Amino acid sequence: MANAIQDKSRKFAIRIVNCYKYLTEQKHEMVLSKQLLRSGTSIGANTRESKNAQSRMDFLNKLNIALKEADETEYWLDLLHETNYIDDTMYKSINNDCAELIKLLTSIIKKLKDQI
Repeated sequence: MANAIQDKSRKFAIRIVNCYKYLTEQKHEMVLSKQLLRSGTSIGANTRESKNAQSRMDFLNKLNIALKEADETEYWLDLLHETNYIDDTMYKSINNDCAELIKLLTSIIKKLKDQI
């Protein structure tokens, strides 16, 4: 399951980078888009880091950080949508991917906690 989350979070990070490019180049939005870029790419960075966790608790901690970053990303997406920087189509597509990551991370974390 960890491979699935790493793959999905990497693909999501690529979408976030492309969204950031769109926001800065087309919409000239520099502040919110930077926050989105930071949190949206951090999800994949933390799931990747979890591969080399020193313990089960370290692994769980990295995934919890990824979950927090995913939740923050959802916030920035909502804000960008509500302020009309991203349209309904873009919002629904990226937000659905974010929600899927949140569900997957939540499921993995719950299973790990049940095992500890």
